[in-house]
Amino acid sequence: MEQNKMISKAGSAIVTVTVFLFALFLIINFSLGSYFVCLILPIGFIMMTAGLHNECDSDHKVAANIGLILAAVYGTLIMLVYFAQLTTVNNEQLTEQAEKVLSMAKGGLIFNYDMLGYGVMALSTFFTGLSMKPKNKTDKRLKALLMIHGVFYFSCTFMPMTGMFANMSSGGSGIGGRLALVVWCVYFLPIGILSYHHFRKR
Repeated sequence: MEQNKMISKAGSAIVTVTVFLFALFLIINFSLGSYFVCLILPIGFIMMTAGLHNECDSDHKVAANIGLILAAVYGTLIMLVYFAQLTTVNNEQLTEQAEKVLSMAKGGLIFNYDMLGYGVMALSTFFTGLSMKPKNKTDKRLKALLMIHGVFYFSCTFMPMTGMFANMSSGGSGIGGRLALVVWCVYFLPIGILSYHHFRKR
């Protein structure tokens, strides 16, 4: 039991720290830093989601299972995206066409996979929140934030199909794109903090 609590708290702490650093690196336009923390964030998110999954009762198990599976899908997509940025894109001389496809800064295929990943993350938080049975005000706020975050699924998944997000990458030079991501960080940061307090009280 103590190990479950420790891992869940650690995951929540990782989410909190990486989201904060992501916002900071976006503000100062340090793209490699933002890529690195985005490589770590999914690990903490999966740990946190697994902790919430572990607590749910049998009546909420289906929602919790969906949330955890989607967290793993999100983690896979995002870690592939940012590992590519920190290795292939950063270290190799790419052709113009390859850079357009692989570089986040160019808003190409990899950026669209990134958006898909965060859309899947939004679905994961929705089902994880759905599985929670709040016992105090902290839990109620956490559940609400998780479920409302599910709305991001639609913008992250369908808006890239319109081409609106072509320049909205974490490493791009567009101020609008960085601002949108900072706003997301401001929303998601309390989820990490409230999750940490949730597991600490447990």
